[in-house]
Amino acid sequence: MRPIFLLALTLGLTACSPLSTRQQAVPAGSAPIAATFDYDTVFVEDGRPADDFEQYRIRKSREILEFTGVLPGMTVLDMEAGTGIYTELFSLVVGEEGKVYLQNPPEFETFLGDAVEKRMDGRLRNVTHIQTAFDDFEPIGDAEVDLVTWFLGPHELWYTPEGSAPGALGDPETCFAEIARVLKRGGHFVVIDHRAPEGAPPTTGGDTHRLAQDTLMEMMADVGLRLVAESDLLANPADDGTVNVFDPSIRRQTDRYILKFEKP
Repeated sequence: MRPIFLLALTLGLTACSPLSTRQQAVPAGSAPIAATFDYDTVFVEDGRPADDFEQYRIRKSREILEFTGVLPGMTVLDMEAGTGIYTELFSLVVGEEGKVYLQNPPEFETFLGDAVEKRMDGRLRNVTHIQTAFDDFEPIGDAEVDLVTWFLGPHELWYTPEGSAPGALGDPETCFAEIARVLKRGGHFVVIDHRAPEGAPPTTGGDTHRLAQDTLMEMMADVGLRLVAESDLLANPADDGTVNVFDPSIRRQTDRYILKFEKP
């Protein structure tokens, strides 16, 4: 079995060219999102795995964290969290009054081993690890979550792991309905994914590990979530969106959209 999941989780979120890091509010005329927390404070070396700090640089985590708008006291669902690199950042920001759910499908256990437990052991006391498919967040109550994040993940809904039945990772429509269910009114869903050409079928997710933005937009509209901000921080216009994201010619340099949706 190819370790597709682990590869996807450890991909660096870095763009090929030095494009602007603007955050564009949607619709036009809306006030830009302002940071009200000093995010630099959570990037101080404090016993975390040394590799995390290299990953922060590659993934542009400081800017991504600010884009999410996570704040102290929030409840966060970190979908497809992998080993929990971003989970730990969320944990540090939300603090003792906040809570973070670290979510991975059961199929990830083969690749992750005990990496999550090692990260959490005696350290991330405000984090709860849940192992569920992407369409079932049963441990989380209705309207409990302020922020849901899914970084480089939605395309996985159309991928079938070797040895698994089709749809093992979750039904797409049910998945996005679950995201809407757990979000509070005014809560946000922040998503990053590898861009496929507009109009590409959703099944592209299982082939090149990409998802067209228009597909995601349609599914968000279906569950009542509206786009409120987007960023070109990880854009790469040199990537035409057709090459498999693991191809050496484009790996870690794919064109990625970053979108923030709100539950009205």
